[in-house]
Amino acid sequence: MNKPLSEYNFFDPELIEDPFDFYQAAMEEAPVYNIPGTNIFLVTKYDIIAGALKRYDVFSNNFGIMLEGQSAKDPEIQSVLEKGWPQANTLLTNDPPSHTRFRKLVNLAFSMKRVATMEDYMRQTANALIDQFIDDGECEFMQSMAIPMPVMMIAEQLGADKSEWKTFKRWTDAFADRIAGTMGKERELECAQLVVEFQHYMFEKLEARKTNPQDDLLTDLVQARIDGEQPLTDAELLSICQQLMVAGNETTTNTMAGGLLLLIQNAAEQAKARENRKLIPNMVEEILRLESATSGMWRVVLDDTELEGVQIPKGSMLHLRYAAGNRDPEKFENPNAFIADRKNANKQMAFGQGIHVCVGQMLSRKELAVAYDIIFDRMENIKLAEGKNCLTHMPNMMLRGLKSLHITFDKKA
Repeated sequence: MNKPLSEYNFFDPELIEDPFDFYQAAMEEAPVYNIPGTNIFLVTKYDIIAGALKRYDVFSNNFGIMLEGQSAKDPEIQSVLEKGWPQANTLLTNDPPSHTRFRKLVNLAFSMKRVATMEDYMRQTANALIDQFIDDGECEFMQSMAIPMPVMMIAEQLGADKSEWKTFKRWTDAFADRIAGTMGKERELECAQLVVEFQHYMFEKLEARKTNPQDDLLTDLVQARIDGEQPLTDAELLSICQQLMVAGNETTTNTMAGGLLLLIQNAAEQAKARENRKLIPNMVEEILRLESATSGMWRVVLDDTELEGVQIPKGSMLHLRYAAGNRDPEKFENPNAFIADRKNANKQMAFGQGIHVCVGQMLSRKELAVAYDIIFDRMENIKLAEGKNCLTHMPNMMLRGLKSLHITFDKKA
């Protein structure tokens, strides 16, 4: 039986690690919950989250200040960031009508056609990574595949060579840590320096694409034109590249590793997908539902309003907890179970919904489907390596991902 909500501390690291009893208690007791001592209203029920996502006129995406951590107030950190470009509100932290312009231009570049052209490269990359450890019979999956594959994909599309993936990962970690809410001053400064480093690197790539276009996403962004819409400026392009870099690898990495753990822990469901590969896309939706690598997203309340009968004052923060909505028993029968052929798995909200749905969702789905297909081709009898796993997650309120995943396996003939 769950504890009453009053006995939970939403910001407790132990709760962030294992939040699922809390989610159930919140859905039952107060699905729109004012966290004690704060102006934060936490929303946990699927339909309430979905409804709030449509009310962008009241629940604004302009929450950029929430992503800046202590840097927003610290002059030493600001002096570092001033060596780069100011953060532009483009996709994640923007509202219509401004958001509409960015979405149109980015959708033009990040198309289904672009993702389709990447599949062969994905397969080559996945196989090359597995080649490096397949004869060992064991690996630490995060470092061996789950991290490098998505980073290589997005790095290549942003004009880099896949050999630079470790640099891109350092930049991604810096942006992710800035929204974690758990950094000290030293790491804040380090992250600010990495942000500026990334900006200067990407600026050179953007300038090169203006005169020497290539067959990549970066060129598509630079050249994106829609009648009546102003092309993307340098600061806007840098902001979008930053968001695509983080969204293009961090959440896919965490879902890939978390999904493999689910497959190991649910042998019968894994067998279903191995025997019927057409089931893999639906299995990916189920993994996205249960892993919810983006645990939730902020909204700023613009006017006094109410949600499900709860009065919410202007200036409050709304936190839409996708990870809870994805386990809502009123939406998903037996919600904590992993069911590879779940009929409504594609209703998951791991990518958000509505006008702010993740622009890279097609790429993420494709990478995950390709990765599991090739894993099934080349590895069998996958197990957790004895004595090597703690199966804990990075301490981050917004993003959920395993720290490591040590596995053993048999090389498939």
